[in-house]
Amino acid sequence: MKTQLKTCLAVLLAVFVLAVPETGWGKGPKIRKGMIEFPVPARIKGQTDVLGLRCDPIPTVRVAFVGLGMRGSMAVGRFTHLDGVQIVALCDVRSECVAAAQRTLSAAGLPAAAEYTGEEDWKKVCEREDVDLIYNCTQWELHTPIAVYAMRHGKHVALEVPAAFTVDECWQLVDAAEQTRRHCMMLENCCYDFFEMATLNMAQKGLFGEIMHVEGAYIHDLRSLNLETDDRAGYYNMWRLNYNEKHTGNPYPTHGLGPVCQVLNIHRGDRMDYLVSVSSAQRGITVAAEEKFGKDSEFARRDYRLGDMNTTLIRTAKGKTIMIQHDVTSPRPYDRLHTISGTKGFAQKYPVEGIALEPHAHSFLPKHQMDSLMALYEHPLAREIGEKARQVGGHGGMDFIMDYRLIYCLRNGLPLDQDVYDAAEWSSLVELTETSVGHDGMPVRIPDFTRGAWNRTQGFSMATK
Repeated sequence: MKTQLKTCLAVLLAVFVLAVPETGWGKGPKIRKGMIEFPVPARIKGQTDVLGLRCDPIPTVRVAFVGLGMRGSMAVGRFTHLDGVQIVALCDVRSECVAAAQRTLSAAGLPAAAEYTGEEDWKKVCEREDVDLIYNCTQWELHTPIAVYAMRHGKHVALEVPAAFTVDECWQLVDAAEQTRRHCMMLENCCYDFFEMATLNMAQKGLFGEIMHVEGAYIHDLRSLNLETDDRAGYYNMWRLNYNEKHTGNPYPTHGLGPVCQVLNIHRGDRMDYLVSVSSAQRGITVAAEEKFGKDSEFARRDYRLGDMNTTLIRTAKGKTIMIQHDVTSPRPYDRLHTISGTKGFAQKYPVEGIALEPHAHSFLPKHQMDSLMALYEHPLAREIGEKARQVGGHGGMDFIMDYRLIYCLRNGLPLDQDVYDAAEWSSLVELTETSVGHDGMPVRIPDFTRGAWNRTQGFSMATK
């Protein structure tokens, strides 16, 4: 009887393991001690990490923009307000987008840039000898291929979020950066929000005590954009809606995750260990499609896999916890949460900004005390460039601060605020959450993309000269 039972359990376990989706490494994730684990590929001989990577200073950063839709076109506009840059190339499959970007340069009194409009012209841009930085704002599926190709052609890379949407792609980014010694920065703009930077400063100065729990989210009603059939007003070829049909989990975790990972010093003294992820059923996009196109329309009949709300819980190696949420199909106000909970205090950005401190932490500080605290702990970067950032704009100025820091670090040969490990760690949740959701919330180990170096640097910091 015992033998039969053991045999049955072994068969069941084997079937369960085989049910875990394969990755591009050829060896899929395995189940070990009740947890799904993805393989960690070994470094090739001579390859080393790029923690704290410094490259030669670039007095004038020559930039090429690839992808000139919503995000790319706005980035071109912001770059016209930066010193020490030269925009040398503009690339998009839509000629009208390239023409619009050229008009932006002309209006700013800048020379025209070289134009590229072919389907794979991004390769030609990456191959140019007069480009230092590829600024990649294409649709998700092209983020990693372009970034890897650019680094292998000697270019630094800045790419929109998420940087990758499979664990395999995350490793591709890490290996390319380590082998080429080029910077790879994901453009996580929320790390440069004024409140996020101020509370990061507070946390680093010990105002909240030891941080034990943090929360982040991307709750943003995108139903109208997802169902927009005009490329000029929505997403190119409706790529985001198509993703929602094929995938589940959290496809867009980094806005909420990035700032709180900096607070917790992820791969700078701590690391994300494992996660558990669950999703609600899907209703929101179907209801919206029925209302816009009719119940018998193509969009209403589609079987969308992405649940309305995804909730992911993460535990770190040092026993801290993170909650991350994603919802883009519900009629509710915009919300990134940004919650910090420590042994001496608490802060949150949404639904209203508030800080609570011992010994009166049952209530938020009154407005005059809150204002004084925010002024006292204003982040040095906000003090340096905040006024200009608010004038230039981009999500209230945080986009401009992000671009300013990227160019400042490249011009001065400094490590970037966000490195390739941030890009990989934060983006890996796309596939890791989908894996957990697909296996009824089973725990999934988060790969250590530093391959053991996560505790070598102690504390997150923004490098200065």
